[in-house]
Amino acid sequence: MKKLAPLAAFALLASPVALAGEINVTYSPEFSEKLQDDYGMREGEYLSHEIQEDLTRELSKAKLDIPRIDVTIIKAQPNKPTFKQLGDTPGLDYGASKSIGGMKLSAVAYDADGNPTGDLTYKWYETDIRLAGITTWQDAQRASDRFSRKFVKDLTADKGGS
Repeated sequence: MKKLAPLAAFALLASPVALAGEINVTYSPEFSEKLQDDYGMREGEYLSHEIQEDLTRELSKAKLDIPRIDVTIIKAQPNKPTFKQLGDTPGLDYGASKSIGGMKLSAVAYDADGNPTGDLTYKWYETDIRLAGITTWQDAQRASDRFSRKFVKDLTADKGGS
């Protein structure tokens, strides 16, 4: 059994992986201001990383090689107070606080010559407080996952893929 694990790992490493050459995530001016004033800049870095991971995963599954994708976080709403909000508001209770969260994103994919090959503006927010996420950015993570799946599906359809 122990010999199978290294063989499986080697097979995964040796298989071709398709992914974007660059995935750039930026913030709309309004969301950038919200990060600066309310949420804290580290929250933007966290969301950017989630989006990059979700897109990379979906591109790999679809075996798409996209040279560059530019994503803009237009708006994001947390389910729980952020670290900065907790620090700025004494008495704010992370455990007792809960709200509907989600995110609105926009993206453009580019070919090797820098020509746009696809774009998508997408938003998803939970609509039922009873189903709202239990971590700070859980609904925004759902939005990122759904956005990534839809964007890659649209790019695959545009290429006449499977």
